[in-house]
Amino acid sequence: MDFLAGMKRTDYCGNFRAADAGKEITVFGWVQRTRNLGSLIFIDLRDRTGIIQLAFDETTDKAVFEKAATARSEYVLAAKGVVRERSAKTDKIPTGDIEVFVTELRILAKSETPPFEIVPNSNTAETTRLKYRYLDLRRPDLQGNILMRNKVAKITRDYFYDNGFIEIETPILMKSTPEGARDFLVPSRLHNGSFYALPQSPQLYKQLSMVAGFDRYIQIARCFRDEDLRADRQPEFTQIDLEMSFVDVDDVLELIEGFMKKLFKEAIGVDIATPLPRLKYRDAMDRYGSDKPDTRFGMELFDLTDTVKECGFSVFEGAIAAGGTVRAFNAKNAVATLTRKEIDKLTEHAKGIGAKGLAWVRWTDDGVASSFGKFLGEGKMDAILSAAGAEKGDVILIIADTKKTLALTTLGTLRCEVAKKLDIIGEGYNLLWIVEFPFFDWDEETQTWVAMHHPFTAPLDECLPYLESDKGAVRAKAYDLVLNGIELSSGSIRITDPELQSRIFSLLGLSEEEAQLKFGYLLDAFRFGPPPHGGMGIGLDRLVMQMLGAESLRDVIAYPKLKDATEAMTECPSPVDDDQLKLLGLEIKK
Repeated sequence: MDFLAGMKRTDYCGNFRAADAGKEITVFGWVQRTRNLGSLIFIDLRDRTGIIQLAFDETTDKAVFEKAATARSEYVLAAKGVVRERSAKTDKIPTGDIEVFVTELRILAKSETPPFEIVPNSNTAETTRLKYRYLDLRRPDLQGNILMRNKVAKITRDYFYDNGFIEIETPILMKSTPEGARDFLVPSRLHNGSFYALPQSPQLYKQLSMVAGFDRYIQIARCFRDEDLRADRQPEFTQIDLEMSFVDVDDVLELIEGFMKKLFKEAIGVDIATPLPRLKYRDAMDRYGSDKPDTRFGMELFDLTDTVKECGFSVFEGAIAAGGTVRAFNAKNAVATLTRKEIDKLTEHAKGIGAKGLAWVRWTDDGVASSFGKFLGEGKMDAILSAAGAEKGDVILIIADTKKTLALTTLGTLRCEVAKKLDIIGEGYNLLWIVEFPFFDWDEETQTWVAMHHPFTAPLDECLPYLESDKGAVRAKAYDLVLNGIELSSGSIRITDPELQSRIFSLLGLSEEEAQLKFGYLLDAFRFGPPPHGGMGIGLDRLVMQMLGAESLRDVIAYPKLKDATEAMTECPSPVDDDQLKLLGLEIKK
C-alpha cells in the first residue's frame, strides 16, 4: 500500500513562517500532542526542525475531521492544507504565528503509548531512555545535539578541504600496538589464535600516509579504547584526526586556531580570539595543578615552600626536608562558604586522591583560625597570609607532600571543586594550548621511564644532549588543546630520524627486536625517505559536548554506552553460541 501516493513534502514543519500564509503545503511528522475541543481539533505536528499546528474545524471535510479525532501521541501523519494566520498566537515556537488548515490527512503509522513523554529535558531515568534510544532521540533537545554534531562535522570537512587536506580512511581491523590503553581485540577465523585490534587512533597509518606522499591527511575517525568510563569518556569515540608534512609546531597550532575560529563562529556564533594563549606544561602545573587547566577563573596556586621552611610545623618541615614541597591557593571571600564542615569534606576528597591531608587557614571576623597555627613560630602566620595576599574573608588551602606532582594535582582538583562551590566559574569558551610536555614520565608501578605521549614524539632540539643524563628534564614537541578544563586534543611533531628513534626506544627499554615486533612496518617505511611531519587528534564528541554545555558524552552521541560499557537498547555485549566460538578457535572459561 502506497501511503504517500500523491503527497510530497513541501518543507519541514519548523521552516514555515507568516510569509507563507495562503500557500498550500504538505508536511510529515509525529504527533506531539492533540487538543480536541469538540468542534475544534488542534494537533501539534513535530519533525526534526520543530512543531507546526494543524487545525480542523466545522468546515473541515467530515472524514478528515473524524480521522484527526483518532490521532494520538507519536502517531505518524501526512497532512496537506493551507497555511493561515493563527488566532491565538504564541512566541513559544518559531511557527507560533501560523497554523495549517488541513484538507487531507493520512495516518501513516500508529503508536503505542511511549514509555516516557517525548519532551525536552526529560526527567525519565537515563537507563530507561537509553533502552528506548530511538524514542529518546525524538526529543527536540537531543535531536538538536545530534544536528549540531552533524553541523560541526560539515564545517570540519569544509575547513580542511579548503586547506588542501585529503580524506583517507584507515583500517578498523589492525595490528595491536601499545598506545596507552587496552585494545579491543577481534579474533580471526582464518588465522586461529591471532587477533586484530580495533584502533585506539589511526596514529601509525596516518604517519604512513605522510611517507606515501599525501602531505595533508584528515579523517573523522572512529576510535576504540577498552578503559573505565566516565562522563566524558566512551569505549568508542570519534576523532578529528589530521597529519601534515613539512611542518613544525607553529604550523600545526596556527592551522588548528583557524579551524577553531571558523567552527565556533559558524556553528554557535561565538568569536574566538586568536592567536590562542600558550602555556608551558611546567607553568600550567605550577599555576593550576593541571595540564588541562580551566582558566575561566583565577585562584591560582602558589609556592609556600620557602615561607614555611623553618616554621615549626613538622608536617611542612618534614615534606620539605624529604625534597618535597608546600603549595597552596587562596579562595577569596570564601569563609562563609568554606565552613569547617565543608573543609572536612574537601580533606576527605584530598585523601581520596592520594594526599595525606589538607591544611587550612580561615580569616573570619573573629580573627585568623587554622588547622596548624598553634605549631607555628612567631610571625610565621603573618608570612603565610602575606604570601597568599590574604584578606579578611579569605580561606587558604595548603598541601604538603614529598611528591611535588601529587601536591600540585591534588590542589588542582580542589581548586575546581572550590570554584564550583563559590560559583565563580565564568561563562564563555577559554581555549589555550599546553606546550612543551615532558618527553618521559616516571612510572611508579614499574619504576621505569615511559613515554608521556608515544615513542614517536620528537624531543625539543635543545634537549637532545641530555636524553641519557637527565630524562626528567627532556621536553617534547608535544601540545594539547584545552577548552574550559577539558583536553580536546593531543598531538606532536614526530621523530623521522631512524638513529634518534633507535636511541629513544633504547631509553624506553625497548630492544631492537621488540621495536621491530611492535612497530616494524613503520620503521621499515622510515627507511624510504620520510618527510618531517606532525599532527593531532581532536575529540569530536568532547568538542560538541563543550560547545553545547552538555553534561555527558551520552548527550551528543546517537547510540552511546552506559557506564558499565553496555548498550541498554540492544543488550550488548552478549554471549555467542558455541559454533561461532569453535570457528574462531576459542573457548569461554568462566
